[in-house]
Amino acid sequence: MAQQMMAAVLYGKEDLRVEQVELPRAGAGELVVEVRAALTCGTDLKVYRRGYHAKMLQASADGKMLFGHEVAGVVHEVGTGVSGFKVGDHVVALNSAPCDVCFFCRHGQQNLCDDLLFNNGAYAEFIRVPTRIVEKNTLHVPEAMPLEHAALTEPLACVMRGLEESGARAEDSMVVIGAGPIGLMFIHAAALVGVDVTAVVKRDDQIVAAKHFGARQVIQIEDDEDAVTATRALTPEGRGADIVIEAVATPVTWEWAVGMVRKGGLVNFFGGPAAGTTVALDTNRLHYGDITLKASFHHTPATCRAAFELLRSGRFKSDDYITGRASLAELPGIFTKMMTRPAAGAKTDIKTAVYPNGAKR
Repeated sequence: MAQQMMAAVLYGKEDLRVEQVELPRAGAGELVVEVRAALTCGTDLKVYRRGYHAKMLQASADGKMLFGHEVAGVVHEVGTGVSGFKVGDHVVALNSAPCDVCFFCRHGQQNLCDDLLFNNGAYAEFIRVPTRIVEKNTLHVPEAMPLEHAALTEPLACVMRGLEESGARAEDSMVVIGAGPIGLMFIHAAALVGVDVTAVVKRDDQIVAAKHFGARQVIQIEDDEDAVTATRALTPEGRGADIVIEAVATPVTWEWAVGMVRKGGLVNFFGGPAAGTTVALDTNRLHYGDITLKASFHHTPATCRAAFELLRSGRFKSDDYITGRASLAELPGIFTKMMTRPAAGAKTDIKTAVYPNGAKR
């Protein structure tokens, strides 16, 4: 009989269960990693709400979907042909790897790879890492570095790609709309390279968090407030920001972003609304304002390494992003809680670190 492990399995919309599944074995070129830390994230919440993800998740023959993708751990088993890793190594395994042979890979757009290989199953005692991810996107973690910090590599890699694509430089002015986990990472990563960041938030707790991670000024938008006018008033000479990052993923915030950027500036629509969503934009402002509109998706091996080096440097406030810690058994309740906004006065929840194999190590 095959060995078993505990894992979180998504059966459909808001149907997440922790149960026994077969323990993975390492095939040729693969690794099996004992999960020491898996982190919650907004993408997983979106998947939980919808019950699927067209690109990232695939169900097995019995309809089960292993869940979670931000992970770090210790190598448990090494497949034949693997030379760069050994049992006991601390590693962070990214959630995807490109093919490096298709049109997009050859044109420096590995995030758009026609055969982008995804891997899920972070919320489990063990995770199998496919050969391509072992070869291209699995990194050694120094033993002195907390594995829960290393697990931040994937979301930060997406942010680093967004900053790279936005051309952010020291002394640029930037508006970041949204102060969820990704918005806060944009604020922090941009501030660390000398960008002057203004955060646009909704809740009281987000004001504190945005300032903590480097926003020089924060504007809290009320439901009936003209967000564009209020934000532009805080930019140099009221002309708008050099760069605006949209990290909320709603039509109204996409429209705000175009209104908040200066002439000749750039908007990065980082937050992705649901398929079929439409947005109304002022074409006159876009054309005569010479505004660049950009959307960033996912990460590349280069930005994964840039993110990991930033985390390893100690300059990034890694520990402050982990605002909760839990066991695997608690995971369904955590996602239920993530569906509701925190009560007034509550501290900002950013990420919960899940320890499938016991307490933090």
